[in-house]
Amino acid sequence: MSSIFLMRLIFDLTAAGLLLFGFSYWWLGNLAHEVAGTALFLLLIIHNFFNRRWYRTTPKARRASRELFNTVVTFILMVVMLVLIVTSILISNALSSVMSAYGGFTVMQIHTMAAYWALVIVAIHLGLRWPLLMGLARNALGLQRDSRTRTVVLRLIAIMIAAHGVWSSFELGLGSKLSMQMTLVWWNFEESVAGFFIHCIAIAGLFMLLSYYSSQGLQWRKRKAGRSIPHF
Repeated sequence: MSSIFLMRLIFDLTAAGLLLFGFSYWWLGNLAHEVAGTALFLLLIIHNFFNRRWYRTTPKARRASRELFNTVVTFILMVVMLVLIVTSILISNALSSVMSAYGGFTVMQIHTMAAYWALVIVAIHLGLRWPLLMGLARNALGLQRDSRTRTVVLRLIAIMIAAHGVWSSFELGLGSKLSMQMTLVWWNFEESVAGFFIHCIAIAGLFMLLSYYSSQGLQWRKRKAGRSIPHF
């Protein structure tokens, strides 16, 4: 693993951690929330700089189902992050109050909705890259051979994470937050801090698994279609 790739990986993992940390608004307050959000957006600029080649190659890329799915997810993620940036500027009070006069309750609702959509879309984005991440983990742990036992254990863990993610979606009222509906479902950080982040991670895990297996399904259909085409 090259030093540049390792640095990029650290930046991306830090950005994912800051996204989760940003949900702690009602725990640590506005200042910590805005500092974390500012750091996140700086890391997003760095992420896009490292991946600038993607913008040049995408218009020329093959339109296979998996590549098209990945492109659509990436563009949706870009839109969600832009909404987060714009609304954060409009409602900022601690770091910059220049545009705060244009903010309001509706803008705060849009910001919250975009944040939860970001959690979902980032998870889907990571799920599409799960084989790469698993390959890195295998190399780091020195696991060169396949193991049926390890595969079964990992799949059982995946099922438990998915089940926990479904439960966590109801616990955090994910559906109402993604649709910007008024809801009384808010986490009480005085009772548990770790529980909230466990729910967020479980939700992310659920959508990572859904995107990974959806991608695998698209690849399976492509291979099946290729075998069914007669060759002359």
